[in-house]
Amino acid sequence: MEHTNHQVQFLPKDPLEIDYEALPEDASLSAHLGAGALAGIMEHTVMFPIDSIKTRMQLNLSSKDISRGLLKSISKISSTEGFYGLWRGVSSVILGAGPAHAIYFSVFESTKTFLCNRLTNSSQFNTKIVTDENHPLIASCAGVAATTASDALMTPFDMLKQRMQASAAYPENKLQSVRLLKFAANIYKTEGLSAFYISYPTTLLTNIPFAALNFGFYEYCSSLLNPSHSYNPYLHCVSGGIAGGIAAALTTPFDCIKTVLQTKGMSQNPALREVTGFKSAAAALHKIGGTKAFWRGLKPRVIFNVPSTAISWTAYEMCKELLIRDRRLN
Repeated sequence: MEHTNHQVQFLPKDPLEIDYEALPEDASLSAHLGAGALAGIMEHTVMFPIDSIKTRMQLNLSSKDISRGLLKSISKISSTEGFYGLWRGVSSVILGAGPAHAIYFSVFESTKTFLCNRLTNSSQFNTKIVTDENHPLIASCAGVAATTASDALMTPFDMLKQRMQASAAYPENKLQSVRLLKFAANIYKTEGLSAFYISYPTTLLTNIPFAALNFGFYEYCSSLLNPSHSYNPYLHCVSGGIAGGIAAALTTPFDCIKTVLQTKGMSQNPALREVTGFKSAAAALHKIGGTKAFWRGLKPRVIFNVPSTAISWTAYEMCKELLIRDRRLN
């Protein structure tokens, strides 16, 4: 259908600028996959011990000493369970985070390109990849699409990670195998396939607003701190940290519910073992701990996401810059 002169424009008619923030227009799919995979692995592994502490706090598995501070928590877990206690479950993250984040950033870039081209009616920019950093709302919508796709792959790995993080705190599970494949096989045998995906709807309820806030605030902060859109790792790091902290704080209640669903099969609380979905998990959590139960682990969640999101964005922008530089040299 031809566009007429009377067609409503949703966004300014100014041409989109193709700058360093996008991969080159002829970038292959493998370039996006590689950049996203590296960013995801770095994001999750560097701050993994903080994520472990958050999981234990949300499950009320920690003593008062552990609940009082992160440094005390790290010291106590290391002394009682060994250094590996802080890294139990990291193998699941490494295995799942790479492919999941590769999909995440690829879907984000392609969706953002589609929306920029469609909403700005800019037919001259029907290139493979186009990124305009001046539209936080478009970035938020692209982030929602990206997290929906990536979570479909990552949810089973995240469930395994949280169960392995919590397993040492249950005496009856201390001798349980922490080998990933055997651990997954035992869960499948006792609880079935549904155990791996029971938290997927709740994961989306957590990660969709997280992604929208993360991408939106990242691009908003980037437009304020780096209006020229030049490659600046420091400003990418700051923008990513701010966006990740805000998004993490506001979505903590959903994350608490997700943790309950993903670890219900090993819970010692009968009420938590019987939950079947978001509504029942929320009700059980409120009955046990009241409103405060939905904010357990807030501090370590924010502390985890500020640097991890900053690392993720910085690593991704670095990969894109290197790809563009290599293309220019060739």
